Amino acid sequence: MARFGKVLTAMVTPFQEDGSLDLDAAASLARWLSEHGSDGLVVAGTTGESPTLTHDEQVKLIRAVVSAVDIPVVAGAGSNDTAAAVELTERASEAGADGILSVAPYYNRPSQAGMARHFATVAAATDLPVLVYDIPVRTGRKVDTATLLELARSVGNIAGVKDAAGDPAETAGLIAAAPDGFEVYSGDDSLTLPLLSVGAVGAIGVATHWTGAEHRDMIAAFQAGDVAAARRINAGLMPSYRFEAGSAAPNPIPAKAMMRLIGLPVGRCRPPLDVEPDGLAQEAATVLAGTRIGADG
Repeated sequence: MARFGKVLTAMVTPFQEDGSLDLDAAASLARWLSEHGSDGLVVAGTTGESPTLTHDEQVKLIRAVVSAVDIPVVAGAGSNDTAAAVELTERASEAGADGILSVAPYYNRPSQAGMARHFATVAAATDLPVLVYDIPVRTGRKVDTATLLELARSVGNIAGVKDAAGDPAETAGLIAAAPDGFEVYSGDDSLTLPLLSVGAVGAIGVATHWTGAEHRDMIAAFQAGDVAAARRINAGLMPSYRFEAGSAAPNPIPAKAMMRLIGLPVGRCRPPLDVEPDGLAQEAATVLAGTRIGADG
């Protein structure tokens, strides 16, 4: 079904040299991504450095991107404070977003009952479809399959999940038991192909900043039954998967380095992600050379 498209890019947020928001660059980047394989965009998510953005900045960013492109825009509007998530969800909806991405409450690690109430309360604040973002490595607690199924069955506009839980077998169980219309998007680039094999509808990616066309072709090949071609494309994407995050250069530091190499003025990350390791630009150049964009010069 893939209501937001099959290839969504979790877009980096451009900043100027002084660290201020660069809305013109955000609009340009959004248009470039839409022309290079992205069916939709996630704006002001964690790859977009939402922890360092004010709510006012997030709303301005959403408006700028919505105005720049004709593809779906899903707004990151999560928080570990339910009231803050509700307020941001309302504002993102008013700003023209097509959907909401709501991350599991981080650090305070609520119970499953607490998370279910949190997401239901957020969903009640909007008429837009809501994707739950499950990324326990960053939040400290997984959204259990039983919780996701409860939400899918009882909250009409909870439309799916961005799955970065790293457990394809568990995801297979979720998809098998979920009601019709509940969509799973891969939230871990390296697991997109395995998740497609158990029923995911697409990917919300980071490497798709520079490999959108390859991801589009991989998904199309798999869904057409050409698993061998999908595997070949996925194998070619492995260097990008390895590049996009690491302990020395956490996401989105590598993605921003890659965008600057391509010639898109996204600036650097805000602190505390403002320290880039030596050699990152050279590594980016090596990775890019092995992609369609790099081959095209």
